[in-house]
Amino acid sequence: MHTVEAEIGGRTLTLESGKLAAQADGAVTIRYGDSVILATVVMSDQVREGIDFFPLSVDFEERAYSIGKIPGSVFRREGRPPLSGILASRLTDRPLRPLFPDGMRNEVQIILTLLAHDGTSPIDVMGTIGASAALSISGIPFDGPVGSVRVGLKDGAFELNPVTETPGERPELDLIVTGTRDGVVMLEAGADELPDERMVEAIMWGQDQLQATIDLQERLRELTSKPAREPVILGVDQAVIDVIDDRFGSQIRDASRVTEGGARAERFSAVRADIDAALGEQFESKAIGSAFHEVESKYVREAILIDGVRPDGRSEHELRALSAAVGVLPRTHGTGLFQRGETQVLSVVTLGTPRDQQRIGLSDLESLVTPKRYMHHYNMPPFASGEARRMGGPRRREIGHGVLGERAVLPVLPDSEQFPYTIRVVSEVLSSNGSTSMASTCGSVLALMDAGVPI
Repeated sequence: MHTVEAEIGGRTLTLESGKLAAQADGAVTIRYGDSVILATVVMSDQVREGIDFFPLSVDFEERAYSIGKIPGSVFRREGRPPLSGILASRLTDRPLRPLFPDGMRNEVQIILTLLAHDGTSPIDVMGTIGASAALSISGIPFDGPVGSVRVGLKDGAFELNPVTETPGERPELDLIVTGTRDGVVMLEAGADELPDERMVEAIMWGQDQLQATIDLQERLRELTSKPAREPVILGVDQAVIDVIDDRFGSQIRDASRVTEGGARAERFSAVRADIDAALGEQFESKAIGSAFHEVESKYVREAILIDGVRPDGRSEHELRALSAAVGVLPRTHGTGLFQRGETQVLSVVTLGTPRDQQRIGLSDLESLVTPKRYMHHYNMPPFASGEARRMGGPRRREIGHGVLGERAVLPVLPDSEQFPYTIRVVSEVLSSNGSTSMASTCGSVLALMDAGVPI
């Protein structure tokens, strides 16, 4: 068993390996204050046939026993992860994913199990540090470690991993900075109209402070680490790229300069059909598709960076057309329709009584202390991107995008004394061509004003 610790933000951060979960490729117990998380990571040796992506999964498992509670469900056991667990999983996935080798196809599963929670420690930040530490000692190829901290602002001074003393208090700054030795990898922030210059200072301060968490992981790696493992790397065959570029490069280049959406798609489809007909017997269809994508990307980048023409015909300084409307639906309390280029979002407000406030499962400590009176829910059905697929409940992406819009609007909402209603906004993405989360934020503001909410 190996243990390392350091004082960070006025509390002791401890990393321990070799005691729990011995059969995982990497397992680290992280403790900060009286909160404890077990971080485990396993990489498969076999690769699922036909996948063209890196199958990384991160699951943050909250346990009711971590706060001394019995689950309130009929079965008296935990169900699907609560909102806080889903968001914590995303916060860990985003900075780690780009640090694995390009083309890696081995399945990697990270499980973060909350064993104890003191109600004040930043368990989402702890999860990222624990996952990075487990990867760093596992032998799995990983260009880490990464460190993570939460940055607050109080009386003009930055705070490291601050504790919110007043339930429901809106902090002036709630910033998570995750990075490597060399720079920032991910940011997640909520702020109350903070000036740009002050936000930049906060990011740089957080990047400096997180180095201590990297130091701790490197100390643990020196004490215990496994031999490096070789991943399965599936890259694009350069020979196929060269053949396609040599014989069809000019056609692909011309197609990349077409700026009308339908005509552009038709041109690319025609070129792809010619390539399949000419090279179908020489190369596999999958190899042709991957190589075609690489050559297409090359000429699209060239059009943007050299010729200054983006795929929809705009120059580098030109905005997409914007439009906004309110009151577009009857019977609802407030509606807003926002469109930017081909991205279109309809946001609808419903007002309720304090009894309609959201209360989540027992393991979600924040919801126990501060019921939510403002909710923003984001939906993106398959037709929004021209697809046909199975409908189901909200996915992690939709949940995360909803919270992005929620955090953006929250600082300008009236307090409960001024406006005692519970507020729910649902943003329906009707057409998507980028930045739907921010379009839903704009649509929500329109709908809130239409409903008479004094924002």
